[in-house]
Amino acid sequence: MYELLAFGAMTGFISGFFGVGGGMVLVPMLLFAGFIMKEAVAISIMQMVFSSIYGSFLNSKKAKNVLKDGLIIGIGGFFGGLQSGFIITNFSNETLQYVFIAILLYSIISIFKSPAEFNEEEKKSSNKFFLFIIGALIGAIAMSIGVGGSILLTPLLVRFLNYDLKKATSLGLFFVIFSSVAGFTSLTVNNQMLFQEGATVGIASLIGVYFGIKLKNSIKSTSYKKYILLLYIVIFISMVYKTI
Repeated sequence: MYELLAFGAMTGFISGFFGVGGGMVLVPMLLFAGFIMKEAVAISIMQMVFSSIYGSFLNSKKAKNVLKDGLIIGIGGFFGGLQSGFIITNFSNETLQYVFIAILLYSIISIFKSPAEFNEEEKKSSNKFFLFIIGALIGAIAMSIGVGGSILLTPLLVRFLNYDLKKATSLGLFFVIFSSVAGFTSLTVNNQMLFQEGATVGIASLIGVYFGIKLKNSIKSTSYKKYILLLYIVIFISMVYKTI
C-alpha cells in the first residue's frame, strides 16, 4: 500500500511537470515492484484518469488556445483507446514491452531534433480529420502499453505542427483524459482492470500533479526541453534493461 502511494505521488509530479499521463514512469516502476506488464498497464491507466483530469484543470488558464485542437485529437484518442482491451488480450507481455521501447526511442529522436519554442506565426494549421486519425492511432497504441499518449503526441505536435513545447505538453495531458477514460472502459469490460491498486495510485498522484505543474510554469523552455529528454532517456534505459 505505502509503495503504491509513493509511486502515485512521484508519478503525479512527473505527469504535471512533463504533461504526460505518467504511464511511461509508472509502468517500469510497477514492473520492478513485481507486477506483470498487463497488471502494470491496468494500474497505470486508472492513475491517468485522475492525473489528467486534475492536471488539465490546472493547465486550462494558460493553455486555452490549444484546447480546440486538443478536443478533436482527444475524441480520436477516445475511439482509439476503446480498442486497447482487445489489443492487450491478444498480444503478449513481451510484445507490449518492445512496442513501449520503440515508441520511447522515436520520441527521444523527435524531441532532440525539434526546437524548444516556436513563434505563434510559425504554428501550422491542420485538417480536423487528420487530427482525429492521429488521435485514434495514438490512443489505440498508447492505452495498450499503459501510457496516455502524450509521449507520442508531444513530439508530433512540436516537430510537424510547430507547437511550443510547453503548450504541446499541456495539450498532450488534455488528450490523456480521453484516451485514459476509453482505456479504463475497455479494460474494465475485458476484466483486465485492478480497481483497488489503480485508485490508490491515482489518488496519491493528485498531490504530485499540483507541484509538478507549478514547477513547470516557472522554468525556461530551453531548460524544459533538456529535462524532457533526460526523463525519456532514463525510462528508455530502464525498459531495455527490464525487457532484455
